[in-house]
Amino acid sequence: MKILWTVILSALLISGAGCAKEDEVSDATKPKTLEEQVEAMLGSMTLDEKIGQMTQAERGALTNVSDIKTYHLGSLLSGGGSSPASNTAAAWADMYDGYQTYALATRLKIPLLYGIDAVHGHNNVKGATIFPHNIGLGATRDPELVKRASAVIAKEVAGTGIDWTFAPCIAVPRDERWGRTYEGFGETPELQVMMAPAAVEGFQGTLSGKNTEILACAKHFVGDGGTLGGDDQGNTILTEEELRAIHMPGYVEAIKQGVGSIMASYNSWNGTKLHGHKYLLTDVLKGELGFKGFVVSDWEAVDQINGDYPTAILYAISAGVDMVMVPIRYQYFIAELRKLVQRGDIPMYRIDDAVRRILTVKFRMGLFEHPFTDRSLTPTVGSAENRAVARECVQRSLVLLKNSNSVLPLKKSATRIHVAGKNADDIGNQCGGWTISWQGQSGAITTGTTVLQALRNAVPNAASVTYSVTGSGASGADVGVVVVGETPYAEGAGDNSTLTLSSADLAAVSTMKAAGIPVVVILISGRPMIINSVVSEADAVVIAWLPGTEGGGVADVLFGDVPFSGTLPHSWPRSVQQIPINHGDAVYDPLFPYGFGLKY
Repeated sequence: MKILWTVILSALLISGAGCAKEDEVSDATKPKTLEEQVEAMLGSMTLDEKIGQMTQAERGALTNVSDIKTYHLGSLLSGGGSSPASNTAAAWADMYDGYQTYALATRLKIPLLYGIDAVHGHNNVKGATIFPHNIGLGATRDPELVKRASAVIAKEVAGTGIDWTFAPCIAVPRDERWGRTYEGFGETPELQVMMAPAAVEGFQGTLSGKNTEILACAKHFVGDGGTLGGDDQGNTILTEEELRAIHMPGYVEAIKQGVGSIMASYNSWNGTKLHGHKYLLTDVLKGELGFKGFVVSDWEAVDQINGDYPTAILYAISAGVDMVMVPIRYQYFIAELRKLVQRGDIPMYRIDDAVRRILTVKFRMGLFEHPFTDRSLTPTVGSAENRAVARECVQRSLVLLKNSNSVLPLKKSATRIHVAGKNADDIGNQCGGWTISWQGQSGAITTGTTVLQALRNAVPNAASVTYSVTGSGASGADVGVVVVGETPYAEGAGDNSTLTLSSADLAAVSTMKAAGIPVVVILISGRPMIINSVVSEADAVVIAWLPGTEGGGVADVLFGDVPFSGTLPHSWPRSVQQIPINHGDAVYDPLFPYGFGLKY
């Protein structure tokens, strides 16, 4: 705001107003309200400066870093895995501040918004605290815990300078074959209504410029979890009444909480792409629901509206998209949008509305006063204090499906506990997709505690916890723990039409059972899977979802230091042919119902 006043004062002095004292001019003309500040800035902008604010480029796509200044770019992002060469919190902060320097070298010195998919922690950064994915948080049924977790994530994100997360995802996944099922809190609108405002409040606070607050982004508006067959980016075939009843309530609550941005969805609604849907984006979202923030597109989603790119841009901006995540062809996008405005195809009032919304958020966030990283926050990334909150989230998310003969809780005094399964000692599998890279990866990709390590940490003699991937060597143990399930995936690649466990997983359970000992199966997965044979064979079955880096939370509950409290956020199918199956169906016969969860 001081920068803006300098521009205005200079104009007054040049025009002959310099005869007044500087403080008198300031008192008389300096904009007082946020709205006045935004309008003063907007009124001084050229068309190119306005279009720049509507453009979001991927950092790795910058032809030259000086393009930030040349094209007046309003936003950058890091896609999944797009990181500085040294993937540390300090390096991220250095990178962010470097980009911001170029933005502040523009005529109006409008700072960048920098976006990232911090969807279960600051998950692109090595050493950051990684929380359970949203499906696990949905199992907690605890919005206060979600708010605390989101506040921790916001603090870690802010510690690297970044000021905007593309979260929370408040999709309502209605078909577990969808590869993004784990990104939603559960299959019912009630869970989104419960968790969406809590997450927004945790990320944003009051969006008043505090150093630990970042911009939230509710996504993906609307119906992304309802596509036919769980097809990613597919077609959601519903009446408007059904769309509103199932997929919209979470957005209503996020807007009430003051969410500053909303991301449009890849999916179509009854054949029309959401990114070009004026009725839903403008008439409903901005009009009826009163959303005052800005709408951002998803990655290259505008391209999908029409095969002719300029036409696609026309449809998207006209429909109500305010900022376009281009993210690669930013120069082409800028040139074509400029032509559309100059020809009158897109009226200036639509451009002004979009830029006004973006500037309002930037002013509210205090970016003009504090555009650079608060380095006092950088050392908090991955701190023990933050990991303790993530560990609590893990504890509260676990769901107990079976516990024959009270095999759980485990006894720390056991002579030997034998552990098996590919997911027992793999931090990458434990975290799932959107961790360090877009699709995620198996292996020691970041710092954390695996389930095996946590079990060993929990007992007086760590040597009493033995391990083999296949389950061999279990004979003579007091109990066996087999950790099986999925390996990492994200959107697209995660779509799965079978949802079956691998033959190696099933063999590990059978091998352990053949040893003649009680068997506990822990499922690491981003959704319900077909586990009928495992439920029959095992003495106890625990659903751990994708718990993140803090495997200690799993051990806490297995040993009874913390009770089971999680309940299913999804109906558990008997077979893949039964999918989609959801709470409230006229015919409803799941293996385990929505809300199920045993206690000790």
